Amino acid sequence: MRRFARTLVTAALAVAVVGGTAGWASGDSQSAVTGPPPGSAAWRADAAYGRALPDPATATPQEVARFFAGLDDAARAALVRSHPLVVGNLDGAPLPLRYEANRLAVAATGDARFASLAAPGRRILAFDPRGRGQVAEVFGDLEHAAHVSVIVPGSDNDATSYDARRTPHTGPAGMARALRTATGASGAGVSAADGSVAVIAWTGYTTPVGVGLDAADGRLAAAGATRLARFTAGLDAVGAPDPVLFCHSYGSVVCGLAARHTDATDVVAFGSPGMRADTADALHTRARVWAARGPSDWIADVPNVRFAGIGHGADPTSAAFGAHRVPAADVRGHTGYFTPGTQSLAAFAAIAKGEAR
Repeated sequence: MRRFARTLVTAALAVAVVGGTAGWASGDSQSAVTGPPPGSAAWRADAAYGRALPDPATATPQEVARFFAGLDDAARAALVRSHPLVVGNLDGAPLPLRYEANRLAVAATGDARFASLAAPGRRILAFDPRGRGQVAEVFGDLEHAAHVSVIVPGSDNDATSYDARRTPHTGPAGMARALRTATGASGAGVSAADGSVAVIAWTGYTTPVGVGLDAADGRLAAAGATRLARFTAGLDAVGAPDPVLFCHSYGSVVCGLAARHTDATDVVAFGSPGMRADTADALHTRARVWAARGPSDWIADVPNVRFAGIGHGADPTSAAFGAHRVPAADVRGHTGYFTPGTQSLAAFAAIAKGEAR
């Protein structure tokens, strides 16, 4: 009875903390964007030289890859022009086609919020304007990279804010640039000389807004995990190396739920409220699991419980969880893990290059 009472008290504290009564901002409830991309109905009604097009809702990335392999360049280009939103989001489609399709899709929205995504040189691997917008951007040469990392962000990130002007080295795009630079590659270059590591800033799910009840339960994370698993399957379908997942804050909840369904070599949780698992083994993944938390990260104040769907469970940095610890003694705040010169960024770079032991 005493243990149950303590659980109730802890759960109540968790709700109070994430609900904003501890002084943090309470967020508005979000509706997860799921399912195939806009334009899928028109895509299914079309054909390429009399061939049925793969259903975005049911075709596997491998099936998509085989379909495009059977088309000539003219047919591929025609599909990009006719269905940019579908091709740009179709996991398993050739990477250059997705980049061009998303450039066209962004321009077609006519929405000033997304205009910068169509700037020359940007490699937008996914773009969905629904809701607050979702986007994935490649930094480096994904077609020839020996190593691939994927940044999975937490709350308050979407297609308009993921690369917003803010403190350097924060946000999905800032983290991706910092990581790629730390591996020895130039931040934006894609030459063969610096193409060893490609980093993808993946804002491919509906994130919570603020630190409210959406951030305390797993509803948005479960939807995001499905999308992340399919995204990584798409990388595999086009021959990319098995990725490292770098999972920040609520993004670590997404990664915890997706881990068993991906072929990731490593899963790195930092600033994590929990991964919806009691131990690293309970993630049921072959990936190595890493965890980091800085001394001034406010996430340490979030109770590590799960009760009635609220909370995300054990602290990944605890000894009992069993993850490999990433040094983070010099990290400041909740978003400072990719600051140049920090122990955490150096360790992240080693993991990204497959050199960490």
